[in-house]
Amino acid sequence: MSRLYELVELLRGHTSLDIVCHDSPDPDNIASAAAIEWIAENRGFGRPDPLRRDDLPQQNRAMVEQFGLKLVAVTSTTVTGTALIAFVDHALPGDHTQLPPGTDVDIVIDHHQYNKPVHARFVYLRPSFGATSTILTEYLTEISNPPPVYLASMLLFALHRERLDHVRNPTHFAYDAATLLQRHASQSMIYEFYSAQFSPARINAIEDAIKNRRVRGRSLVSWVGHVAVRDALPQAANILINLKGTDNTFVYGISDGEIHLSARSQNPALQLNRVLREVVGSQSRAGGHEDMAGG
Repeated sequence: MSRLYELVELLRGHTSLDIVCHDSPDPDNIASAAAIEWIAENRGFGRPDPLRRDDLPQQNRAMVEQFGLKLVAVTSTTVTGTALIAFVDHALPGDHTQLPPGTDVDIVIDHHQYNKPVHARFVYLRPSFGATSTILTEYLTEISNPPPVYLASMLLFALHRERLDHVRNPTHFAYDAATLLQRHASQSMIYEFYSAQFSPARINAIEDAIKNRRVRGRSLVSWVGHVAVRDALPQAANILINLKGTDNTFVYGISDGEIHLSARSQNPALQLNRVLREVVGSQSRAGGHEDMAGG
């Protein structure tokens, strides 16, 4: 029995589904949520609402707005009732989501590795896949109808942003998925996603990050001061990690009265997500991947 068949069987007995993204949904998270939504719609569901916080970066907001995805803020009250709850690109209530620990989750599809047990009626964790979009693409290959252009474009863009563009340890699964999606994707749509990255405010913040960089050994730290667009910080970190001789980048600044930081590393063994949690301590929240994190 395939995992897609098991998922469809679980959906079959219900009429409502809440797809919950993590606190700061990135392209991989959004595209994967859209894929689950499409699978559910093709199995007789009405259109479910992926849930998120209200602070999407412009590039990710462009994906949502272009395809009419309806996203609402997630709280412990927005997912009560008879709906199935699906976590995509994360797995643990209270960790990267506003839903409290102990929340009953029905479906988990994710590519992250966890040291804690993950509980749900349907759990599909594949760290070796490198991206949740890769997992959902595998599911789509089992459906007779090809994915719609918008969904193939979202998933392909997500794979590039998550693994392929920065050569973040891409696996053959990611390359195979990208090859399959390319047949159905729209290059013009993908171009629009990329073009949404750079506004004048973002370019100014990236310029500040480049000018203010300080290097110690193979690590680079940069302070950008007050930044109008918070997602310029990860963009700057992505650019600075390419500086010759640099293995780690940390970029931080102030947005809406809070200090935000973004980090990148060429060495996953450093476990940036754990490093940033230690940096912020109990004062705030931080997390992400071993080689890409924020807080």
